[in-house]
Amino acid sequence: MDSALLLWIQETLRVSFLNPTMIFITHLGDAGIVWLVLSVAFLLIPKTRKMGLACLFSLLIMVVVNDLILKNAVARIRPYEAIEGLERLIEAQVDYSFPSGHTASSFACAYVILRMATKKAAAVPAVVLAALIAFSRLYVGVHYPTDVLAGMVLGVLCGIAGCRIVLSLPGNRLQSPSR
Repeated sequence: MDSALLLWIQETLRVSFLNPTMIFITHLGDAGIVWLVLSVAFLLIPKTRKMGLACLFSLLIMVVVNDLILKNAVARIRPYEAIEGLERLIEAQVDYSFPSGHTASSFACAYVILRMATKKAAAVPAVVLAALIAFSRLYVGVHYPTDVLAGMVLGVLCGIAGCRIVLSLPGNRLQSPSR
């Protein structure tokens, strides 16, 4: 099913005029850079400092669990190495496929922003960007759909952990985010 969906995306949804945009979006997630920059920006603003700290904690947890533990334990090869006819649109990736780190980091920070932003509408761009980065990994042919789904789940769990850590710090007057 993973293979069939990737080939369907390649044959049906890939169009040449969208390729540069999807490549750009996928590269926004490289090393979690867009989320790191956003986290640092949040740290610089007193009203969003705790949200920035929660994003950084969630990213740190994600790197340990996803990149250091799960990817190496599962050791799933990339789909372009296993699916005949699948063409990748970006450079070959140097690590394993499962779970998607781009997706995990994106959903970790999007979750934190959704939970901790005082105006929930402010979280919409983060959630949309996380979803676009996740989909871009399928579009460019470097992840299986199950890699992306696992990355989403892991990202949310890391986001929950990041929020809980920050909210449990001594002297934290921030109320627990509403459910």
